[in-house]
Amino acid sequence: MRETRTLEFKETITNTFLKTVSAFSNYDGGSILFGIDDNGNVKGLPDIKQACLDIENKINDSISPQPNYTLEVQNNNQTIKLTVKSGIQKPYLYKSKAYKRNDTATIEVDTLEFSRLILEGKNIRFEELPCKDQELSFEILYSKLKESVQIETFNRDTLKTLNLYDNVNGYNNAGGLLADRNHFPGIDMVKFGESISIIQKRVTFENISILDVYEKAIAVFRDYYEYEVIQEADRKKVEKIPEAAFREAIANSLIYRVWDVESQIRVLMFDDRIEVVSPGGLPSGITVNEYLAGKLSALRNRNLANVFYRLGFVEIFGTGIIRIKQLYEESLAKPEFEVSENAIKVVLPIFENNFNLSEDEKAIYKVLSKTMLKSISEIAPYVPFGKSKTTQLLKSMGQKGVVIVEGKGRSTKYIKK
Repeated sequence: MRETRTLEFKETITNTFLKTVSAFSNYDGGSILFGIDDNGNVKGLPDIKQACLDIENKINDSISPQPNYTLEVQNNNQTIKLTVKSGIQKPYLYKSKAYKRNDTATIEVDTLEFSRLILEGKNIRFEELPCKDQELSFEILYSKLKESVQIETFNRDTLKTLNLYDNVNGYNNAGGLLADRNHFPGIDMVKFGESISIIQKRVTFENISILDVYEKAIAVFRDYYEYEVIQEADRKKVEKIPEAAFREAIANSLIYRVWDVESQIRVLMFDDRIEVVSPGGLPSGITVNEYLAGKLSALRNRNLANVFYRLGFVEIFGTGIIRIKQLYEESLAKPEFEVSENAIKVVLPIFENNFNLSEDEKAIYKVLSKTMLKSISEIAPYVPFGKSKTTQLLKSMGQKGVVIVEGKGRSTKYIKK
């Protein structure tokens, strides 16, 4: 047993645990085990009843507002488990300061994070705050709505219906993000050559409607990852990366990111993949596993999400990752998703047809994809087969058009097509 983001050990009862109570209440909850040393060994508490009273009194006297917690005696009356639930009256303060967990440590939140906790405690989103720009136009939004839902009249009432404007506060930040011109960041796109030292193109789309940002990003994508093949009298469009997957990644990065930081969404384009990095980790209340499995969707910017849904840019809230995975079902290379405290990265590889490869053939293909190995003697140590079977599998893959076979005998080389 070891400490984690949601589990802390305390061998004795001192005031230091109160910072962690604040952290658990402000975010995703957690447990503190008293009578356990830093290595997870049971040391026990001398007077279990008095220890429970001490914990209760310290919390009740020091944390404001009152957190939601329970106490449980464990290990034959030797230890105490304090379970703290995530609260709804944030921020929860200890000595007028709010705390959060950073891996296994408890630290004070910064000014920006403190402001977010205040808004969350009032059930207010950043996108719902009054926008500092109030002289706004919405020609792009009007055009998109006219095209997608055939509206003919566009006025203040339309903006009120979309929750972008009210008579008291005027335009909110969601309205500002959708306005033709604004003060918000956008997307920074870079196309690399053979290495990150070679930049073939760099373009930044900012201070414009995020609807325009979305369309411009897709246009750049098409320049590098789509082409046409002429077959007799027909033209066939070929997508090196599924456009629908890229659209999903960009739309989700725009509607799920945090907008209260001056940071661009980064789109890094390589010959074999695209990486989309969005500012802001997961919203409170959803775990990484739940996010990756598409089980839960916590809308950080619900008004923006509603507009994107009405325009058909996203299908159903919370299905983005599932949809991206489905688009790669027939590909050998699969998308990857990385979640950290302050960012989410989606990696979209070049689509590679699986050509009905067997599981053994797929194992060899993965080795060829990650290395420059070409001969049997170089490939065999990295696969769970002998050289004879590896040779047979590579020949089969050559017949399927997945592998190029060059040379004969011991000089034979195998190269991923």
